[in-house]
Amino acid sequence: MQKKKPHATPTAGANLFKVDIHTHILPRTWPDLRERYGYGGFIRLEHHKPCCARMMMDDKFFREIQDNSWDPKVRMHECNQHQVGVQVLSTVPVMFNYWAKPEHTYDLSRMLNDHIAGVVADYPDRFVGLGTLPMQAPELAVKELERCVKELGLAGVQIGTHINEHNLDSPFLFPVFEAAEALGAAVFVHPWDMYGKKNMSKYWLPWLVGMPAETSLAICSMIFGGVFERLPKLRVAFAHGGGSFPATIGRIAHGFEVRPDLCAVDNNVNPREYLGKFYLDSLVHEPKVLEYLVDLVGANNIALGTDYPFPLGELEPGKLIESMPYDRATKDRMLHGTALEWLNLKKEQFVKEAPSSATKAEEGA
Repeated sequence: MQKKKPHATPTAGANLFKVDIHTHILPRTWPDLRERYGYGGFIRLEHHKPCCARMMMDDKFFREIQDNSWDPKVRMHECNQHQVGVQVLSTVPVMFNYWAKPEHTYDLSRMLNDHIAGVVADYPDRFVGLGTLPMQAPELAVKELERCVKELGLAGVQIGTHINEHNLDSPFLFPVFEAAEALGAAVFVHPWDMYGKKNMSKYWLPWLVGMPAETSLAICSMIFGGVFERLPKLRVAFAHGGGSFPATIGRIAHGFEVRPDLCAVDNNVNPREYLGKFYLDSLVHEPKVLEYLVDLVGANNIALGTDYPFPLGELEPGKLIESMPYDRATKDRMLHGTALEWLNLKKEQFVKEAPSSATKAEEGA
């Protein structure tokens, strides 16, 4: 694949540098999956007018999207407006398709991962990629995870907050986490297929109520299930500021203390001991909540995340972090430092350091 010319890479020292760990991308087109696999339930795109498309689940409307959902040049233009140097790309969670036959989710995952890897290869100074996996079939998931890291050069993977009937503490899923730790792959956990959605048909409640609960479910499952205890080098980030988990950690820890017979059955370490041992994105929409997160887990464990390009995300990337009364070092940590640590990448891979005054003087001599 021919490498394209880098587009307006920020220069450290001259501008802010932001790495957005929570952005979603799709290919502009993909095959008719109902025809390809012989049954329905998959997303297809209808490009019904310039720069816009409808996401359709069979013949049911799901969401309208614009060309910033698939065109990297449009994305880079919008990123430049907000000094976002790097976006971490992952698929839209509705594309997880964990409900489908494993061989079909595996096939679709490969297509989506090849697409993301292609965008990263074209613009390596602007994008980092996370793959998607057929998590309902751990052997296939591990196989594709290895391909993502070893062949495609992706930094890690995005997974759902649960996999069908399995929460993330399930021994069924543990081999995938074990492989991610061994490969040094970052894991981004994003809510999908929210529990209770049948009782939340109005007011967009699955996204407003269900998603925060889903993320707390995932964090609690990994803590109580001993995943972090058994895999201390596993690097996991959770979307939406950890959902409802941070606000309910007191209740969670209290439950652990008063009913260990129910809570400490797989791991006897207090949940508070894991604060600061996983990462959260900054997508909380509220200054007091971000302040609380910094107090709870530390700025070193919070990374800029916007849910770009969707309207429920932060529409001006980094605005909330920039608005906080923190020093420059703390803001820079949340705007890019934490993200790079989670991804195991270096700032120098994306930006050119501004010449020092001494260097400029020498060049002018």
